[in-house]
Amino acid sequence: MAAVSSLAQHYHRSPDRITDEELQAYLLHLREERHLAPSSLNQHVSALRRFYDLVLQRPSESLDRVLPRVRGQTRRPQVFSRAELERLFTIGCPEPKARAFLMTVYGAGLRLSEACHLKVEHIDSARGQIRVELGKGGKDRSTLLPPRLLEELRAYYRAFRPRVWLFPRRRNLELPMLDRSGQRMFWDAVKRAGLPRKGGIHSLRHSFATHLLEAGVEITVVQRLLGHASLSSTTTYLHVRQERLAQIQGPLQQLNLPPLPAIEAAAA
Repeated sequence: MAAVSSLAQHYHRSPDRITDEELQAYLLHLREERHLAPSSLNQHVSALRRFYDLVLQRPSESLDRVLPRVRGQTRRPQVFSRAELERLFTIGCPEPKARAFLMTVYGAGLRLSEACHLKVEHIDSARGQIRVELGKGGKDRSTLLPPRLLEELRAYYRAFRPRVWLFPRRRNLELPMLDRSGQRMFWDAVKRAGLPRKGGIHSLRHSFATHLLEAGVEITVVQRLLGHASLSSTTTYLHVRQERLAQIQGPLQQLNLPPLPAIEAAAA
């Protein structure tokens, strides 16, 4: 194995004569001096673990301690501001179907595939909810149907009269819209609106979750609306956007302090 050979060359010794401390120092060398990405570093770790397990028959408990797998850095989801979303839905979406589709993704916090597979019967205007069937993990759930989105969907329905699928394919109304078509709608809208690229259409779902949390909605409610099985998935949205951070005044600013007295320069 290349990883085992590299380890032996690094210490000029066979692997069975390399101590645990030296193994850990080697991993640090790969990360700090050779600047390997977490994925590449984990490839070395996996290869070394297989060698020490199968060839040298080291116990797995020892390998877990000496050769731990590296977790990659978690990237915070990028979100659009409300002003950017207004540009996206107006300037970026001159075509009614694209506007209705993208507003649905954001307004209900849907995954791309969930929005593409919405049926007309899933829109519950009386209860102000959208029914999501067979979401991620094969689970059903209900999410928001804001009045502004309902108004948009009613206008879209009057113009296009979808029968089964809310957003059918252009050339075959009996089939739901393809995911790649929805993604293309999003990128076209971002380009027209002159917005920065913040990831694919999933950034609208990120924006939905972040804006709800910033508005004070309980995180457990947001978890249910998103269809997250674990609360830890929802906590990735618990960050403060830079725009919001700039608006916050620290507590010191609220104190009524007298002006500073003049301070004379200290003698050299």
